[in-house]
Amino acid sequence: MEREPTETTGLLGDDAAAAAPGKDSWVGYEDFAGLPWWRRPSVWWMMVPYAFFTLAFGGSLVPKLNLIIDLICRKYFDDKLAADPALIFHPVVPGGDNPQCRQDGDVLQHVATFTLVLSVLVGGLSTLTAPKIGALSDQFGRKRLIVVSSSGAIIGEIITILAAKYPSVVHYKWLLLGGIFDGLAGSFTAGSILSHAYVSDCTPPSKRSVAMGYLHSCLFTGLAFGPLLAGYLVEWTGSLLSIFYITLGCHIFFILFMFFIAPESLSKRRQYIARERHAQERRGSDPTPAWAHRISSRMPFGRKFGDTLPGVILENPLAPLSILFPSASTTTASSSPGRTPSQNLRRLRRNLLTLALIDMWLLGAAMSAGTVTILYTEKMFKWGNFESSRFISLVSMVRVVILMIIFPIINYIFRTRRRSPSSPPSPEKNSGADDLDIWVLRAALLSDVIGATGYIFARSSGEFVLAAIITAFGGMGSATIQASLSKHVPAERVGQLLGGIGLLHSLARVFSPIVFNGLFAAMVKTFPQAFFVLLAGVFGVCLVGSFFVRAGVYMEEEEIDVVEERERLVGGEEARLGRDRLEDEEVVPGLTSP
Repeated sequence: MEREPTETTGLLGDDAAAAAPGKDSWVGYEDFAGLPWWRRPSVWWMMVPYAFFTLAFGGSLVPKLNLIIDLICRKYFDDKLAADPALIFHPVVPGGDNPQCRQDGDVLQHVATFTLVLSVLVGGLSTLTAPKIGALSDQFGRKRLIVVSSSGAIIGEIITILAAKYPSVVHYKWLLLGGIFDGLAGSFTAGSILSHAYVSDCTPPSKRSVAMGYLHSCLFTGLAFGPLLAGYLVEWTGSLLSIFYITLGCHIFFILFMFFIAPESLSKRRQYIARERHAQERRGSDPTPAWAHRISSRMPFGRKFGDTLPGVILENPLAPLSILFPSASTTTASSSPGRTPSQNLRRLRRNLLTLALIDMWLLGAAMSAGTVTILYTEKMFKWGNFESSRFISLVSMVRVVILMIIFPIINYIFRTRRRSPSSPPSPEKNSGADDLDIWVLRAALLSDVIGATGYIFARSSGEFVLAAIITAFGGMGSATIQASLSKHVPAERVGQLLGGIGLLHSLARVFSPIVFNGLFAAMVKTFPQAFFVLLAGVFGVCLVGSFFVRAGVYMEEEEIDVVEERERLVGGEEARLGRDRLEDEEVVPGLTSP
C-alpha cells in the first residue's frame, strides 16, 4: 500500500532521500542522482579489478622470490666456476628445481641482502610518492591516479620477464630498476589507498565498514589463491616465466577496466572544491620557486595539473602525519562526561598515535615475515615452490574464513544482538573505538604472540603450519585497527587519515626489511630462528601498547556547508566565477577552466 506524503517526505520520493538519518540518507548520493547505473560509482565496480590487482600481487610473491634465488644462485656459481674451473655443480635453471641453491647458506645470505635492498628502495620511494598521489586524487579524481600508480608495476613486470627469459643478458640487478619505477608510482601502497578512497567516496558511513571488508576479502583471497594457482601453473607448465606473463596481464586489465569502464567516484564539483581549497592554502604559504614550475612543466601531464604539481613537489613529506596529532584549536575531543577538553585531547592523540603505530608495525612485520618465512621453510623443511605456495595459500584462506565468517559472528553476538530491537534508529556518528574493538584487537595480538613463539620451537612442517594457523587469527587486528581509526575522526577527515596511514605503511616497508631481513641474513647460518624471536617481541610490544587505547574518544563532527565554505575561502566575486566554471564543467565535462 502506498504511503501518504507528509511534510517530511522527500521531493524525489522514497527511493531518493526519504530514508531516516543513519540509514540511506547521505549527501554523497546527490552528486550522482539521476545518472544511469553504469555512470554511478559503487563498491561493486571496484571488486572485479581489485581482485585481479591483489591476485597479481599474491600470485607473483613466491615465484618472484624463487626467481631471485635462482638468478642470484646462477651468478654465484658462475663466479665460483670462474675462480675454480675444476668446480663441478648442477646447472642452475631459472624457474627449475634447483635444490643446490636453497641449501647453500651463502646464496640465501645474498638473497636476503638483495631483497632487503629492493624492499627499502620500493618502500623509500613510495613513502614520498604515495601520500602525494593520494592528495592529488582528491583534486583530480581517483581513476587517473589509480592508473598512474599501477603503471609502475607494469614496467617492473616487464623487466622481471626480461631477466627471467634472458638471464645471461639481463643481470638480476636490473630488477632494482623495476623497483624504482614501482616506488615512484606509489607501489601497492598507493593502489590500495586509492582503492579504499574510491569505496569511501561512494559508500555511506553505515555501509562503509562492510564495503571495506569486501576489499580486505579480495586482498586475502588474492593472497590465498594467487600463490596456489601460481604453484599449480608452474607444476603444469614447468616454467616460472608463465606466472609473470599472467601477472602482467592482470595489471593491464586493472588499468584498462578502471580507465575505460569504472565510473569516477569523485564528482566534478568535489574535485573543483578540493582544488579551490588547495589553491587557497597555497596562496597563504610561500610562493613556489621558478625551478619547481620548470620541473613540473617537463613532467608528463605536468601542464594539466597547473600550479598543483609544483606545490606537491615542495610539500613537507611528513605533513600527512599531522592528522595523528590534532591541534586543540582546530579539533575538539569528546569522551565520557566529567573530563576536561585537554584531557580528552590527550586521550585522542594517544589513541590515534598508538593505533597508527601498532598498525604500522603489524604491516611491516607481515611484509618482512612473508619473504623470510619462505626462505626459512625452504631451508629447514626442504620445501620447493609448490609447497611454499600451498603454505601461503592455506594461511591466507584461513584469514579469509576468519574475517568473513568468525569475525561477523563475534560482531553480531557482542554488538548487534545486544541492541534493543524496539529502540529507534539514531543518526550515525563516529564515537571512537568501543570496548569490543579494543578486546578484539588484544585477542588478535595475543594470537600473533602465541603463533610467533610457536615458529621458534617448531621442528617439523606440521608444527610450523599449526603455528601459522594460530597467527592467522591476528588478521582481525588489522581490520579492527582500520575501523577503529576511522571512528576517531569525522567523515570529512577520513581521506586525510588514510593518507597519513599510507605514509606510515610506506615507512614500514623501508625500515622493517632493514631490521627483519637484516637479522635473518646475519643469523641464517647460526640461529635462523632469531627472526621469529624478534617477531614475537614486536607482537608483544604491540599487545602491551593496546592496553593504552581507551574507548569513547573521538573528534567531534564538523558541520560544513560547502557553498559557504567556498565563499569564505575564495571571496564573493571569485566564488561566483568559480561557480560559473563549475556549472560549465558539469554541462560540458571536457571544458577546462581559464
